[in-house]
Amino acid sequence: MSIDTTLRLLSKTRGLTVADIATAIPRAGIGTVNAWLKGEKLPGRDQVEALARAFGVPAGALLSELASTLDPARTKGEHELLAAYRALGTRQQGALLEVARSMKTRVTRK
Repeated sequence: MSIDTTLRLLSKTRGLTVADIATAIPRAGIGTVNAWLKGEKLPGRDQVEALARAFGVPAGALLSELASTLDPARTKGEHELLAAYRALGTRQQGALLEVARSMKTRVTRK
């Protein structure tokens, strides 16, 4: 889940408005918070820590998806494949993994 989606879900769950979040975060106005929630900007390190405190979650919970999207070892195609995989249901993910494993086996045998 992307950081903007996580922030939107947490704000809804905690009943926090954009103004509430902006008040809790140093150097973040309503416009900045709106940009985070829309995925137009990313919060800085200090802001992520303040967001985590405001929502009562570990900072890692906000950063895990962000870190995976910034992994320089992954190509754009790998990021797109991972996003598509995560959008599937559990049964579909299992089926896709079976197809990928069978493709790997065929390539290895050649």
